[in-house]
Amino acid sequence: MLECQKHYFDLPEEINYLNCAYMGPMLKQAQEIGHEEIDKRGRPYLYKRDDFFSPVQSLKESFSKLIDNTEADRIALIPSASYGLSNAAKNIHCTKGQSILIVSEQFPSNYYTWKRLADEKELEVKIIGPPNAETDQSRGWNEAILEQIDEHTAVVAMAIVHWADGTLFDLGAIRQRTEKYGAMLIIDGTQSIGALPFSIKEIPVDALICGSYKWMFGPYGLGLAYYGERFDQGVPIEENWINRKNSKQFENLVNYQKIYKPQAARYSVGEQSNFIYVRMLDISIKQILKWKPVNIQNYCKNLITPYLSEFRSIGCAFNSKENLAYHLFGIRLPERVDIIKLKNHFEEKNIFISIRGNSIRVAPNVYNEPKHIEQLLEALKKVLG
Repeated sequence: MLECQKHYFDLPEEINYLNCAYMGPMLKQAQEIGHEEIDKRGRPYLYKRDDFFSPVQSLKESFSKLIDNTEADRIALIPSASYGLSNAAKNIHCTKGQSILIVSEQFPSNYYTWKRLADEKELEVKIIGPPNAETDQSRGWNEAILEQIDEHTAVVAMAIVHWADGTLFDLGAIRQRTEKYGAMLIIDGTQSIGALPFSIKEIPVDALICGSYKWMFGPYGLGLAYYGERFDQGVPIEENWINRKNSKQFENLVNYQKIYKPQAARYSVGEQSNFIYVRMLDISIKQILKWKPVNIQNYCKNLITPYLSEFRSIGCAFNSKENLAYHLFGIRLPERVDIIKLKNHFEEKNIFISIRGNSIRVAPNVYNEPKHIEQLLEALKKVLG
């Protein structure tokens, strides 16, 4: 059983950080590597040809292990989730009148990307919301999504868990439905990969796009994306030298190369070798692999579960236990709560947490302890009276 790993992070004792869904803290190891690489960057003569390639390959292999992918060349380095989604959208083969299915109140990047494609191709964007937010919305929401996938669906674009409240989606059933009708399934894993087990082998999505600065404890500005076979012959949103065949041969770069590197390499951002960020993210993912996402999820579950009944006793509501992602879940507050007063009280008590509408988004990780949940509960009791 995984124990508290707070010693891996630079979090002061007086800080109650329950906001990994906003931004994950960096590992001390990653911070050290970052400082090391910044110092090295001041002496560019130290960089060799292989420094442009080997660290990137190591990162691709680490991320592949994290998502149970056996082909590292299917991984691209991206600067943001929106960049990875745009690569996917550019290579969707669809016809006028088809539909793109997204869930309601998705993160903006996961709306704007598909709205642009819909406007360009004269497609319909179907936004599927929960049937009744006062009930166990996870079950009803999944059923509503499945009902809307049909022969007219070109793409289903969604997350593994909803970014605002942590609703857990049944991707296994959704993948089966999209395969039945030949629709693509494009997943934003930013709010889950690193803290929730996921396997490309078990759920063969067409693309998995991930920002790294949350649950992978990565730097802000570097993410990772998996692109499946349907993207193998696609066109990237930018052209750069390092994604072309034989790019390691610096002396021949002026002999322009028409052929891309195989599989997903064409989708990586220019300057993907980012000497500072790549090593920082790689060491972070390697540490997550040691802990294992299933153990991280169980750690969060064991942290939260003993207090669920107490949250309910003061009028809070959330999905049933079987439909909770314990690393990120929303607690719906009673209507009587004064949100401004609650926010101010959290600040006074050094409780860092996100408030979304009339809900709070609880996002713990392996650095949290039972006292942090107790402090949250006491703060809610204080404000709710």
